[in-house]
Amino acid sequence: MMDLKKLKEPLKISDIDFRIQSINKGKYATILAYKDARVDMNRLDAVIGQGMWQRDHKEVKGVVYCGIGIWFEGALIWKWDAGTESMAEKQKGEASDSFKRAGFNWGIGRELYDYPIISIKLFDNEVTEYNGKFKASFNLKLKEWKWISQFTDGKINALAAQDNNGKTRFNWGKFTKWDNLDLLIKTFDLYEQN
Repeated sequence: MMDLKKLKEPLKISDIDFRIQSINKGKYATILAYKDARVDMNRLDAVIGQGMWQRDHKEVKGVVYCGIGIWFEGALIWKWDAGTESMAEKQKGEASDSFKRAGFNWGIGRELYDYPIISIKLFDNEVTEYNGKFKASFNLKLKEWKWISQFTDGKINALAAQDNNGKTRFNWGKFTKWDNLDLLIKTFDLYEQN
């Protein structure tokens, strides 16, 4: 029998993507943690099983909605949500966003709403200015950063990031348990930050 509570288990940090939302005049970047639609598909396949869930899209008054239906105790149960356009591809972005939001309604990645505000001081070479606005330069390689997280009872209690040069750039909360302390110490210089 499937356990729907497993949909709500925190996502692995390797399933989370991070992107810059904005950079202020002080050269602090606000970083967003988000999930890709494939994460929802993989979680649904793993917990519910392939062929035991469905996805449907509808447009209502110009807004794209997605529903995720799960077969549970002989009935197909649906949860729906609306999406917003992406900067790149309007229709694809709305469809993907509505799917991810419907996944949130089932609990997939809901812990992302509890992540701390991630504000990171950027180095001068990581920022460029154009028309009075700051943007990330090619020297900021956020996709190459390593992130670690820790959860207690489904709630995040620690998050840290190390840049592509091995420097800890973000450290929030307190890591209290370790699966592999030696690996963590080698990977992050957290003790210098605490």
